[in-house]
Amino acid sequence: MAATEFVPEEHYRAAADAVRARIAGSPAIGLILGSGLGPLVDEIESPQVIPYQDIPHWPHSTVKGHAGRLVFGELEGQPVVVMQGRTHFYEGYSMGQVTLPVRVMRLLGVNTLVVTNAAGGLNASFSAGDIMIIEDHIAFTGLAGFNPLRGPNLDSFGPRFPVCTHIYDPGLRKLAHRVAAENDIPVREGVYVGLAGPSFETPAEVRMLRALGGDSVGMSTAHETIVAYHTGMRVLGFSSITNLSIDDPEASEEVSHEDVLRLGRQIVPRLAVLIRGVLRQMPPYDPAEVENHPEHE
Repeated sequence: MAATEFVPEEHYRAAADAVRARIAGSPAIGLILGSGLGPLVDEIESPQVIPYQDIPHWPHSTVKGHAGRLVFGELEGQPVVVMQGRTHFYEGYSMGQVTLPVRVMRLLGVNTLVVTNAAGGLNASFSAGDIMIIEDHIAFTGLAGFNPLRGPNLDSFGPRFPVCTHIYDPGLRKLAHRVAAENDIPVREGVYVGLAGPSFETPAEVRMLRALGGDSVGMSTAHETIVAYHTGMRVLGFSSITNLSIDDPEASEEVSHEDVLRLGRQIVPRLAVLIRGVLRQMPPYDPAEVENHPEHE
C-alpha cells in the first residue's frame, strides 16, 4: 500500500477505460456513501456492480462499513454511479490515490457529485441522528499541506488555481432544503471540518474547531469535493450526525466506530428519501454556471 505522492494522468484514464468496458451507458451523477450508508445502494435499479479490486489503480477500502464496490444503474430516472464505501488518507494512501475515484467518475461522464459522510456534531445545538446539508468546509488536511491538488496541475481536468467560493452548489442546497420540507425531514446546514484521522478529536480540539466555525467534523469529503469542483462538477454534500463530539475531558461517555455505523443505519431511510427527492427534481447541468468549468469565462 505504498503511497505514490502524485497519480499520473494515465492511471485515471486506464481506470476509466477498464470501467467503461464493463458497463452500459454513461453516468451523469456520482454518489459517494460514507460509513453505514451503503444500504442506499439497494435503491438503485438495474445495478451493474464492479468491485474496487477489479479496477486498475483504484484504492481499496480497509474500513468496516465500506463495502468497496462501484455500482452503476438508475435512481429516480437519473443515470448514476455510486461508490459504496470510500478510502481515507489515514489508511496510508496519498491524497492523489484517495481522490482518484472522483476524477475517474468525471472521465466517465459524471457532472454532479452527491457526497455523504458520517460526522461528529460540533454545533452544540445539533443532536445525534441529524442530517446536515454542507454549506462550506474547512479542509485542515489541505491547509496543513496535503491539498489534493498539490503537484503538477492536470490541465485537462481543471485550472491551476481554482476559486473555491462556491464548492457546494447554492442551487442544489436550496433544492435539498425544499425536498426536506416537502417530506417533513428536519435538516441542518453548516460547515464541515475535514481532518486526517483516524483518531477522534480531543476535547480541546473539539472546542477549537467549534470556535473556528465548524458544525460537523469527519475524516473525508473535503478533499473529494475540492477535486470534484476542480474538474467542473456541481457538488452537494450531506453529513449524517452520528455522535456529538465530546468537548469535556471529564466526560464519561465514549464514541466508537460501531456507534457511528449504528446511528448511520438509523439515518439511512431519511437520507435516502432526501437524495431521491433531490435527484427527481435536479435541474439540468449547465457548465456555464460552474466557476471552474472551461466554459465559465
